[in-house]
Amino acid sequence: MDLAFIVLIQIVTSVAMLALISLGLAVIFGMMRVINLAHGEFLMLGAYAAILATGHGVNLWISMLLVAPVSVAIVGVIVERLIIRRLYGRMIDTMLATWGLSLALIGLVTMVFGNTNTGFSAPLGSIAIGDFRMSAYELFLVVFTALLMAAVFAVFRFTRLGLIARGTMQNPDMAAALGIAPSTVYAITFAVGAALSGLAGALIAPLAGVVPTMGTAYIAKAFITVITGGAAILAGTLSASGLLGTVNTLGSFLTTPVLGEVGLLAAAIVLLRLLPRGITGRFLKGSL
Repeated sequence: MDLAFIVLIQIVTSVAMLALISLGLAVIFGMMRVINLAHGEFLMLGAYAAILATGHGVNLWISMLLVAPVSVAIVGVIVERLIIRRLYGRMIDTMLATWGLSLALIGLVTMVFGNTNTGFSAPLGSIAIGDFRMSAYELFLVVFTALLMAAVFAVFRFTRLGLIARGTMQNPDMAAALGIAPSTVYAITFAVGAALSGLAGALIAPLAGVVPTMGTAYIAKAFITVITGGAAILAGTLSASGLLGTVNTLGSFLTTPVLGEVGLLAAAIVLLRLLPRGITGRFLKGSL
């Protein structure tokens, strides 16, 4: 019974992790139709921002929950102003530009910090479940991810800022005619997506360790999750995370972690073969 409960918690944790690392990409791709191949490096920058802040005496939680997302949001604004704004509507060019950006960021961070694994210990200790023990920090990530998704939904669904952002992305000319500056909305939306990526990077740093190339371990999963989810930003991310996270965890538990990853990819391929427009292209139509 205890083992079954532990496996259930691991499934929920895996789902939460997938949703957490995919949310920033989902906002940028789902809202702006920009394929950001530097998403993994935004995660990495968030992790390093948290490490730097903690090393200078900033409280660990402030470093992860405030310093990291704000720092990466600033980077996002700079990237949007210098690169992305010139490439809207040119998907291939955007992919190439962000791919080059990811390589540049990896090289820059490697020159500054070296190619060694660093990080900090997970806070909160561990809790006992029967004969087993598990990290309390993982449970914190599950609760925090649920609250974060709810907060993002509330902002985009019920606030004026969310309404302006959704309206501008659907019809920028109409938004401009109503006195809204589409370029400013684009910059803010990209910064929000970057901030969510930086936040995710800082939160997973205690579990995964931090190296300049850490983003490559997450970007494929994030893209698979977002594409499998379909057009709806939150509903798609949650549904795809739930399905793929469950397959990955059960596959890892029954076989090996490598085969668990293979199972995740196979499930995504089968799902996209059956639902070419993603889960929300067939179900949950019209949801956010």
